[in-house]
Amino acid sequence: MTRKLSISAGFVAAAVGLAFVAIPGGASATEGRSRGHVHAHLTELNNSGVSGIATVDVRGRRLNASIFATGLLPNAPHAVHIHFGETALHECPTQAADGGDGKLTTSEGLPFYGPVVVAFTLFGDTSAASTLAVDRFDTTPSGVLDYHRDRIKTQRSVAKAVARGEGVVVIHGVDYNGNGFYDFEAAGASDLDPTLAAEATDLAACGVLND
Repeated sequence: MTRKLSISAGFVAAAVGLAFVAIPGGASATEGRSRGHVHAHLTELNNSGVSGIATVDVRGRRLNASIFATGLLPNAPHAVHIHFGETALHECPTQAADGGDGKLTTSEGLPFYGPVVVAFTLFGDTSAASTLAVDRFDTTPSGVLDYHRDRIKTQRSVAKAVARGEGVVVIHGVDYNGNGFYDFEAAGASDLDPTLAAEATDLAACGVLND
C-alpha cells in the first residue's frame, strides 16, 4: 500500500537538528538602512521542472523577500529557505552530487549551500527552528509559489552574508513518480527522518542570491 506524507514531531525535530549551527553575531543594526538588493534565478534539481526567481532586500537585520516559482507539486507543502554556512561553498549543487542514484537529497547539498538560516514561512517564526514547519509553508494549490514577506528578522551575520551574495535559496519537495503526492514508493525515506518520504524533502530548485 502506498504511504502518503505524514507530518510528525520527529520529522521537525530531525530537520531542526540538521539546520541548527552557531551563527556568530546577532547585535542589532539600523533596520532602515538598505545593505543590498540581491536576487537568485532558481533552476531545477532532480528534474523537478521547477524554475523561478527570488529577490531579497536586506535592511539592517531584516529581509524583505519575494519568491515566484512554477512547476511545483500542487497541494503539497514546499519548504523554502535561505541556506548559509561560513564553511560552505555558497553555491548550488549540481545533479552530480546525488551519489549516483539520481536523487539529490538535502544532506548531499549541505556542503554546497550550508544549513538553514531563514525559513520562508507564511506566518510566525522564520528562524532555523522552523526549517520544516510544514503547516506554515505554502502548499502551492496551482503549482505556483508566489511568496512575499517583509521584515523577516535574522542575525546580523546572516544579513551581511546575504547582502554580499553568499545566501542560497532552496525549494524542497519533488514528486518523482508523478502520482500527485509525496510517497515512499519512488525514493524511499527522507534523509532527515526515516518515517517520512524523501519526496517531501529532496531538492526541487536552487539559486544563489547575488547582484
